[in-house]
Amino acid sequence: MPEDLGQLSMNIHPTAMRPLLGLTVLVVEDSRFASEAVRLLCIRSGARIRRADSLTAAHRHLQLYRPSVVIIDIGLPDGSGIDLVRKMSQAAPADRPVILATSGADGDGLEQEALGAGADGFLAKPIDTVSAFQQAILAHMPPDMRPSGPRLVSDEVIQPDTLSLREDLSHLDELLRTEPNQLSYVAPFLQGLARLAGDQQLKTASDALSEACMAGKDVSSPIAEIRALIQTRLEGPVPVL
Repeated sequence: MPEDLGQLSMNIHPTAMRPLLGLTVLVVEDSRFASEAVRLLCIRSGARIRRADSLTAAHRHLQLYRPSVVIIDIGLPDGSGIDLVRKMSQAAPADRPVILATSGADGDGLEQEALGAGADGFLAKPIDTVSAFQQAILAHMPPDMRPSGPRLVSDEVIQPDTLSLREDLSHLDELLRTEPNQLSYVAPFLQGLARLAGDQQLKTASDALSEACMAGKDVSSPIAEIRALIQTRLEGPVPVL
C-alpha cells in the first residue's frame, strides 16, 4: 500500500528559509547531472527527494510511495514522460501530486504538450536558481502547505558536482557508439545536458545532430564531432561551472 507522504508531512511546517519542508519530490530524470541539480535545490529548500531514471522505475516508486511533487523529464530512455504526466493527472484529487514537466531540448511545443497532458507547470532546463525552483512548486501547492508570512528569496545558483556530468557524457558516448537507432532519444538528451552545463560548443554540435536526424540526413559527421568533443572533456578536467 502506498505510503501517504501527505499525512506524514502534516506535522512538519514549512519555514521562511525552507519553504518546501515536509514535501517529498520524485524526480523522473535520466540525467545524473540534472538529478544532482534538483537534489541540491531540494536540500536548499527543505524537501526530500527520490529519483527514478526511467518510466519503469517511476511506476515502481509510485506503487510504494506517494510524493508531494513529481518532476518528469519529457525525454526518457523507455518512452515519453508525457505519458506519465497524462496518467498521473487522471488520479483522484486527493491522490494527485503537483506535476511539473521538464526538458532541456529545443522545441516551443514541448511546454504546451506537457500542459495539455495535464501538467501543472513546466520547468525549462537549466533549473539552477533556488528561488525559481521554490516558486515553481509553491505556485501549485495548497495554501495550507505554503510558508506563512514573508519568504526568504534566494538567488543562489546551484552548481552540481561535475562527476555526474562526466557520467552522463560517458553514457552518451557509449550510446552514440553502440546504439545509433536511439538518436531520437540521444539528441535531445545531449541538447539538455549541454544547456545545463553551459557548454555552447557541445550544444552547437548537438543541434546539428538533431537537425540532421529530423531532415533524414547522414548523421555520421555530427556523431563523430560530438564523440570527439566528449572525449576531450572526459580526458581533461571538466570546467568548473
